Amino acid sequence: QVQLVESGGGLVQVGGSLRLSCAASGRTFSRYAMGWFRQAPGKEREFVSAISGSGGVTDYADSVKGRFTISRDNAKNAVYLQMNSLKSEDTAVYYCAAVMVVWPSNIRMRSNEYDYWGQGTQVTVSS
Repeated sequence: QVQLVESGGGLVQVGGSLRLSCAASGRTFSRYAMGWFRQAPGKEREFVSAISGSGGVTDYADSVKGRFTISRDNAKNAVYLQMNSLKSEDTAVYYCAAVMVVWPSNIRMRSNEYDYWGQGTQVTVSS
């Protein structure tokens, strides 16, 4: 069982930056691929970024490439999402997710592939 707690959301102006954090419980954090997803009002949850258990493989949605950076610190059981050049369309509730994988290089991009979810953190980008 893995418990995930997100933090770092808030209100920021267009062009600003935020860093989201996700703290995970458990002793085998490096065996989990991690992902960030977001859901805006009236829209479906969408993929934002993913990172492998080793941290060596990452992927991003086209809408955030070049602006967001995912990283992890396995010693601290944490995953981060650095968000720069924020746009109003980035406004959403951001969720951290985890799934145990076989290989350290595995990543997952579909929400239905993840087993554990945090409660979400609100990000609001104002213009």
